[in-house]
Amino acid sequence: MKSLIGAIVGVFCLSAPAVAETPAALVEDVQGKIDGIEFMDYVAPGKIIKLGPKAGITLSYLKSCLRETITEGVVLVGTEQSTVQLGNVQRVKVPCDTNAVQLSEHEANQSAATTFRTMRADAGSTPAKLPTIYSVAPLIQAKSGSTLVIERTDGKEPAISVPLRSDNMVAGKFYDFAKAGKSLTPGGSYLAKLGTKRHTFQVDASATSSPTPIIGRLLRLE
Repeated sequence: MKSLIGAIVGVFCLSAPAVAETPAALVEDVQGKIDGIEFMDYVAPGKIIKLGPKAGITLSYLKSCLRETITEGVVLVGTEQSTVQLGNVQRVKVPCDTNAVQLSEHEANQSAATTFRTMRADAGSTPAKLPTIYSVAPLIQAKSGSTLVIERTDGKEPAISVPLRSDNMVAGKFYDFAKAGKSLTPGGSYLAKLGTKRHTFQVDASATSSPTPIIGRLLRLE
């Protein structure tokens, strides 16, 4: 079995990209010990993950919105889904917005500018589509040491101001509204302030407080 796994890893190494690329997936869950992999890590295309007996991993792909639950075997991370040998994989397409999970600073600034233009536009105009999350409790990627401010832009609602510290961050880089007992309003549009950066997004009108796959409520601000 070990020689077979070694052969598969060798083939995967030949087919994997030579240079690391932008992260393709987020590690949403880890079962058992997996070398080099931790909960809430990002993995790039070409990453090879070896899962021992009874070991498992859940990957959420940022581009395809696929959520994979993989047990045992050898995993080659792709750009939109994994290639799995000697193991089992279950794939589910979940509601997510790639504009939210892959929001760059340039895109964020453009998004904010679009929102303000829309707010000044005629009432009859069609508002621009904002990056959308599918839960009232977003998981926000940001750096600790800063202050996160969330303001409603399409209605009156108390602003939420949160000092981001190591003791209230998940894996040192995510602020989880669900864990903090905070929530936003379904259908609401919001402005997130992080230092000098401005990011706009909206909560899907059908969003609830029920447990939601991480990829559907992830908002990457850093």
